[in-house]
Amino acid sequence: MRVVTTTCSNTEIVCALGCADRLVGVDDHSDWPEDVVAGVTRVGPDLSPDPARIAALSPDLVIASLTVPGHEKVVESLTAAGLPVIAPDPKRLEDVARDIRDIARALGVAERGEVLAREFESEMVPSPAAGPRPTVVIEWWPRPVIVPGRDSWVTDLLRLAGARNPLEDEPVKSRPVSNDELAAIDPDAVVISWCGISPAKYRESVVLERDGCAGMKAVREKRVFRIPEGHLGRPGPRLVEGLRDLRRVVETLASN
Repeated sequence: MRVVTTTCSNTEIVCALGCADRLVGVDDHSDWPEDVVAGVTRVGPDLSPDPARIAALSPDLVIASLTVPGHEKVVESLTAAGLPVIAPDPKRLEDVARDIRDIARALGVAERGEVLAREFESEMVPSPAAGPRPTVVIEWWPRPVIVPGRDSWVTDLLRLAGARNPLEDEPVKSRPVSNDELAAIDPDAVVISWCGISPAKYRESVVLERDGCAGMKAVREKRVFRIPEGHLGRPGPRLVEGLRDLRRVVETLASN
């Protein structure tokens, strides 16, 4: 089977299922596992993959996504090109496990999918209660600041880690917030997890020097943390690492 993936998360799921050898094309942003994706044909950014380039690879399956605004247009373009497409739309952690199983079935390795999904689910357990949950803002993007809402697996991860997403009741996947709104939220901590940017280029100063936010507790106490977008922003097996990272953030807040 010849497979093309148009998002990092789906590339990582295919590889975790032991099907990396089936990948004939991946999106430009797929960077994990490094040794696998280095030699695979690139088909364009996740928000604008090239249907003609994908079609030239003669795929039996294209695994797209509906995780962020704009992906629906991608799916439409791939479908219009006559390509065989599936497009997961995960919102919560339970959806990620579902998608692992669904992709495994589409690849003909349902048993592997069941094993991987159960391993994933077994890691998604709450930390022991240890006092009030700190409010933690996850930044998907810095200008404008974009944060997750209720319909994001990150809200579930924060809850399991013993923290709270201040937008956990808003029925959105994510949305921009103004500096004034961020200051009013006054989070206990800010986690930088900027999408599409190498963690080496994350700069705490962007948060600490943000206009109108000098009075925020997270800024006053310099509680700004880095977590790779690969651990939080990709609905796949590496969310396990993201949960561990968030637990360390909560533990640090509790110890200070």
